[in-house]
Amino acid sequence: MYYIGIDLGGTNIAAGIVREDGKIVVQSSVPTLSQRPTDEIVKDMVFLSKQLIKDAELELNDIEAVGIGCPGTINFETGEVIYSNNIKMEHYMLAKEFQKYLNLPVKIDNDANCAAMGEYIVSGNNVPIFMFITLGTGVGSGLILNGKVFRGFNGAASEAGHITLVSGGEPCTCGKRGCWETYASVTALIRQTKVAMEKNPESLMHEIAKAEGKISGRTSFDAAKQGDKAAQAVVKQYAQYVADGIVSVENVLQPDIISVGGGISREGEYLLQPVCEYAAANGFNKFMPKTKIVTAQSFNDAGIIGAAMIAK
Repeated sequence: MYYIGIDLGGTNIAAGIVREDGKIVVQSSVPTLSQRPTDEIVKDMVFLSKQLIKDAELELNDIEAVGIGCPGTINFETGEVIYSNNIKMEHYMLAKEFQKYLNLPVKIDNDANCAAMGEYIVSGNNVPIFMFITLGTGVGSGLILNGKVFRGFNGAASEAGHITLVSGGEPCTCGKRGCWETYASVTALIRQTKVAMEKNPESLMHEIAKAEGKISGRTSFDAAKQGDKAAQAVVKQYAQYVADGIVSVENVLQPDIISVGGGISREGEYLLQPVCEYAAANGFNKFMPKTKIVTAQSFNDAGIIGAAMIAK
């Protein structure tokens, strides 16, 4: 059996045909162009799905269902996007709109939930409690309990990025101040890097940013690995911000595994080691077995796999 998984992002629409065991058969992507009418975005999702069926040398009746991971607040039961900020939608019946052009069963879920399910399929080892945290433009998260997405009574559960880390701290896009994502997202890391660069004009971070043509999430890490003290301070502080939120999640849920994804997770042990050390030293219960904190393995494929498996 085959499923289509679609990861609807602010920059790209990524999609793939996925076998029932979670393996991607074919995949592709197109630009989202998120400022245009949503109906046009849906048509591109449909076009991409049809092209993938053709590329896989399958027929429409070989596809069991379609899953779509979408940013925002989702009604999983009705397929309605209640509200999405990154791709402007409000009370938009995404599943029904998609089915106008491709008559298949469609399930919609929050993109972080889909990514969590995808990573669980790849590296969750069937543990009872699995938490996925993605560090990107914001801090997304999803919770898998006994193999199923936990959505809460209203479908909006597992928004760990909006744990308050600093009361009255940095403003967040949610309207609150001091959320974890305002300190631990890649957006926050770039801001922290810029501040350090302003204070340290001799830092190697300036040369690296000039060579890349921009200040990115990698700027401080690349400079830190070359011994730059200012960059090392940025990385150390950032790792602590990441770890502080993870400790809060761990204290509440005591999950078997917390998997950390997003582009910055490609730094591997250089990020993960200080995060694990801080979490081990600051977790509430120091006398019991510890949550295993790992780097995600599926990277950009998680959303596609998870959307397909949620459809399944």
